[in-house]
Amino acid sequence: MMSSESEILTLDEVADYLKAGKRTIYRLAQKGEIPAFKFGGTWRFRRQELDVWIAERIKDNKEKSE
Repeated sequence: MMSSESEILTLDEVADYLKAGKRTIYRLAQKGEIPAFKFGGTWRFRRQELDVWIAERIKDNKEKSE
């Protein structure tokens, strides 16, 4: 069984995880604004990388508001 750190997610799963629309996630992946990779022509995401990406966004927003 795979640990949640190395878990690979589909676009639909990431949209659910981030509470965002599938088109938004797809657009972010295409632009390279969210950590993602293509596998067999479809986007895939590593949960651990998404968690780091989220933490960086939170840190950046806190620093901007100070």
